[in-house]
Amino acid sequence: MRAAVVIEQVWHRVPGGTASAVLEQVAAVADAGTVEQVGVAARHAEPAPDAWRPSIPVRHLPLPRLALYRTWHRLRWPGVERATGRVDVVHATGYAIPPRTAPLVVTMHDVAWRRDPSMFTRNGVRFFESGLRCTIDDADLVLCPSRATLDDCAAAGIERDRLRHVPWGMTTVEVPDADVAAVRERYGLTGRYVLAVGTLEPRKNLRRLVEAFARLPQRDVSLVVVGPEGWGDSGAEMAASLGDRLRLTGFVPRSQLPPLYCGAAVVCYPSLWEGYGLPVAEAMGAGAPVVTSAGTATEELVSGGAGLAVDPLDVDAIAGAMSSVLDDDDLAARLRSAGRARAASTTWRATAAQTIAAYEEVQGR
Repeated sequence: MRAAVVIEQVWHRVPGGTASAVLEQVAAVADAGTVEQVGVAARHAEPAPDAWRPSIPVRHLPLPRLALYRTWHRLRWPGVERATGRVDVVHATGYAIPPRTAPLVVTMHDVAWRRDPSMFTRNGVRFFESGLRCTIDDADLVLCPSRATLDDCAAAGIERDRLRHVPWGMTTVEVPDADVAAVRERYGLTGRYVLAVGTLEPRKNLRRLVEAFARLPQRDVSLVVVGPEGWGDSGAEMAASLGDRLRLTGFVPRSQLPPLYCGAAVVCYPSLWEGYGLPVAEAMGAGAPVVTSAGTATEELVSGGAGLAVDPLDVDAIAGAMSSVLDDDDLAARLRSAGRARAASTTWRATAAQTIAAYEEVQGR
């Protein structure tokens, strides 16, 4: 079987979790050895950055990104096979949906903009809506990384018999003490710290996290916020009020994230809405105790005692959960162990098997 996989997001200014997920997915599918994959992207003068370089060959269509996205959604042209040659299935792994020139599988990461459009740019909402419309009209199957996203897709008008729950994998990592020490030195981390990871944008709820952190009775703890600037009122200015208790690192290379997770006293990810929540999965795989949001996809990741889930709108609840982990070494140890066990049982190999099954299903129709 030959599959064309849209992989343009690795060239985005802020690749984010969707790019990380597609890189893991295509690598795991390649390891299965039953599908020949070819990546599809817009025209670029340079290859993807080293940290985001796909493990599969990539073919480029002649249009730059914005023109390609516009013509895909408005004109349903050009087909990916102009770049790839004949394929048996097309897999759109983000919100840019190519025309259906072969059976079309779409990964829908979330429909968060429909819950609160103010959390996104107007251009972003228009793009997401046009991608959703193309998905509703043309997709043979829609893969959802969480039950929360699957339910949202059904509410948005995608029939449930076209929806498949295909969770993303999690990866356990062993981080040497020397690597943790090196990353601490690099970012000036001399004591305990709470770690937050994610693009700085309103949906990540940094404002409430900062307010909750300021209420902690533990004053020997710093807040480390990792992630590139995104858009809107992210709360970064408010975070500056913490003074020398704050570290805003900006973008951090992917290789440095596991030591940062491993060294954290708590990883707090109180996002207002997620389709999956890759930083939570990464933190659990690195053995970090996690506090995250109830009522969204990240609660699925930490269910059964693998982390603490609280109301992301309740500042006191966020502060209380962080404080309980900081105060209780036994609780922190239980969360570390349970998170790693969950990560070990939630593999990218399983993601690949379900993805390949989706390809086979649409071919058999």
